[in-house]
Amino acid sequence: MESRRPQPGEFYRHFKNKMYQIINIAKHSETGEELVIYQALYGDFGIYARPLSMFVSEVDHEKYPQVTQKWRFEKVSFESQTDAEHVAAESVVTAEPDVTAEPVVEAVTEPIEVNGIHPKLMEFLDADSMEEKYKVLSSMKDVITDSMIDSMAVVCDLVIEKGDLIKRYDDLKHAIATRQRYEVADRLR
Repeated sequence: MESRRPQPGEFYRHFKNKMYQIINIAKHSETGEELVIYQALYGDFGIYARPLSMFVSEVDHEKYPQVTQKWRFEKVSFESQTDAEHVAAESVVTAEPDVTAEPVVEAVTEPIEVNGIHPKLMEFLDADSMEEKYKVLSSMKDVITDSMIDSMAVVCDLVIEKGDLIKRYDDLKHAIATRQRYEVADRLR
């Protein structure tokens, strides 16, 4: 179990094909049981807790015989933006993931979402500094959605009010630019 122990910030795909990000491992105050605290990367971005032993368990293939995924939650990692696009291209070419299939990248004209996550959003989530996040966000004006803004705001611990998409985008850019200035000021101290 320990070798599959999730770490904060990691991404996992549930066997029902929904994506989640690990927030942390908590300890139940009464029982001492370890709980995985994780957040949905879809819908209302709910935050959930599940016993660690259940989180790292195998899928009950008797109850879900159609499921091919071995583990209830499987870690998803991308070495680079190119890797994410490569995986996305494979999922478009074949209905079932097939590692032997050659992806038809030429047929793809738009960035393809990987498990429902746009590659630019993944790049934003992977950015290590506010400066990097700002650069990625600045390149997203033509592809930005309310859902992306919600995800980015949650990750940056910001609240961006509902309303006009362009105004929300500008508000998020302004908030990240402000955080970026404070990040630079902290480094100069």
